Amino acid sequence: MQTTNVKQEAYQLLKKLPENATWDDLMYEIYVRQAIEAGLEDSKAGRTIDVREVRAKFGLSK
Repeated sequence: MQTTNVKQEAYQLLKKLPENATWDDLMYEIYVRQAIEAGLEDSKAGRTIDVREVRAKFGLSK
C-alpha cells in the first residue's frame, strides 16, 4: 500500500464525515479506504482472478 501522507489523508476523511459521525463511521471509512488501496495494489501486481474463473469455481451462472 502506498503511503504518501497518511495524516493528511486521514484528515480529509474526517472532513467528509458529518458532524454527528461516530467512531464506527470513521473506522468504516478507514477500512473502505484500506480495502480499495489493497485491491488496487493487487491488481497492479497481477494478483487477481478473472471473474469467469471465480464463477466456474463456485458453480455460479453468468
